[in-house]
Amino acid sequence: MFQVIESLRQSPNINPVQLKPLIQIGNPPSDNHIEFYLPINAIEQYLGIASVNDILKIQPDDIIKNIHCVKDRANRKISFEINRDIFVKDVIENSAAPDVNLTPKNIVIEYSSPNIAKPFHVGHLRSTIIGNFLANLHTYLNHKVTRLNYLGDWGTQFGFIRVGVNKLNFTEEDIKQNPTQLLYESYVHANQLAESDPKISELARGYFAKLESGSEADLQVWRSYIDYTISDLQATYDRLGVKFDEYNYESMYNVSHIKSVLDALSSKKLLNVDTDGKVNVNVNDRNICLIKSDGSSLYLTRDLAAAIDRFSKFNFDQMYYVVENGQNDHFNSLKGLLHLMDVPWSDRIKHIKFGRIHGMSTRKGKVVFLRDLLNEIQDLMLEKQMESPNTKVPITNGEISDVLGVSCVIVNDLKQRRQKDYTFSWDQALQVQGDSGAKLQYTHCRLCSLEENSGAVPVQVCKPEFLEQPDVTALVRELARFPDVLHKAQSQMEACVLVSYLFHLCNYINRAFKTLQVKDQEPELASQRLLLFSSARDVLGQGMQILGLKPLTKM
Repeated sequence: MFQVIESLRQSPNINPVQLKPLIQIGNPPSDNHIEFYLPINAIEQYLGIASVNDILKIQPDDIIKNIHCVKDRANRKISFEINRDIFVKDVIENSAAPDVNLTPKNIVIEYSSPNIAKPFHVGHLRSTIIGNFLANLHTYLNHKVTRLNYLGDWGTQFGFIRVGVNKLNFTEEDIKQNPTQLLYESYVHANQLAESDPKISELARGYFAKLESGSEADLQVWRSYIDYTISDLQATYDRLGVKFDEYNYESMYNVSHIKSVLDALSSKKLLNVDTDGKVNVNVNDRNICLIKSDGSSLYLTRDLAAAIDRFSKFNFDQMYYVVENGQNDHFNSLKGLLHLMDVPWSDRIKHIKFGRIHGMSTRKGKVVFLRDLLNEIQDLMLEKQMESPNTKVPITNGEISDVLGVSCVIVNDLKQRRQKDYTFSWDQALQVQGDSGAKLQYTHCRLCSLEENSGAVPVQVCKPEFLEQPDVTALVRELARFPDVLHKAQSQMEACVLVSYLFHLCNYINRAFKTLQVKDQEPELASQRLLLFSSARDVLGQGMQILGLKPLTKM
């Protein structure tokens, strides 16, 4: 598309960079024609009425064959008929090249953020998957991205864990042998005791207060809990293909570290103290507690200190928090506090909200931790491979079935609208024939197999005269949409835009497989068709990687 856009420079009053986001690739009546559309309403809104006349004055050339205005009840648009051969060559030779026309931004994305001393729960899955997608997308679009995991290693929960460990008489050696499970059992047990015995909650708060005050003995126990669970988390991230640039901890912002923040609020006379000693601040006509009566901090206080610290460290243009819908009030309060402090960058932070997953349990209905769910999905995918006559790898290859299972989980999540709740369905997530992660992997493997087994000689230069069929035009037209799809996904922060595109792309690829045979064709024709399919594989593979999938070459 680059050559097509550059051809619009004929008029000194036209800036192709401004027009590019408005250009739409059309579906003309003739399957073998290429048309671009510019919506007149959008041109008038963003560039002014005069720009419409300037565009209509562009003279046809080698690239633009015809320009005319289309007006009907549905819309008004300027239509460009494009030289098909130039378009096909341009798209195929630059199929998955990143669009780097954007001004790079410095973006920090906080995602996943599970709790230390607890197994990775399915509740953290959406934050992890959506955050990883956003980090991949912005990186591909040439932004500088810092991937941040903010681990919950602070709060009264650690008091409950200490109480539970003592009540269950777990020794240090017991915990070393099975840390995550025993620490979680301790937490659950203490909470159950607290339902009938108020002293349990007092004990838990007392342990946490000691942590806040810097008790070395309690800090040593707390550090061991962190060490025990980090390796379990890393194993899950490795399976999901998720990585981080930095790990931050809530404990970095305990009471001793937030004094400067409280001093700044106090200097503006924003704080008020209750008779019981709680320190509050009024935000958006609500009195919000920052320091409890026992002197310990709250999550909002620590998030406020963390935001200020991150801007000092990263000088970000945007700071995205990938956290569920239920935390909307929390982030409104955070932005409100920053605004009250006259922080000039308060509008740079954004809450990327998402809905909850319902019904995500084993097939027997048991609510599970993510590791258990992934293990069951891996077993199911292995069964499907054993049953399939098309399996190309040894059926004992657990790594392939694990990648397939993870792909199904990721795509099943990302194809949903981000802010909507959804109910997990085993049948939908793991379907092979319908729109699923397995479909993307299967199509990618089929393209790789073609490259390996077609016998055609790979080439880099496209010769459009060998690619005249309508199914070529349809596939190339779809490949050309890839950059616009990415920009739309970015503007909406919606992975489902890319997922839907990749499903459609697979449909065009599979249709082309039926009519554009490569094997046993005349050599130059075979090479040109192979180049087309290789370009499709590049786009599909790149799109899968942005979603967070590991594209397979055999399955």
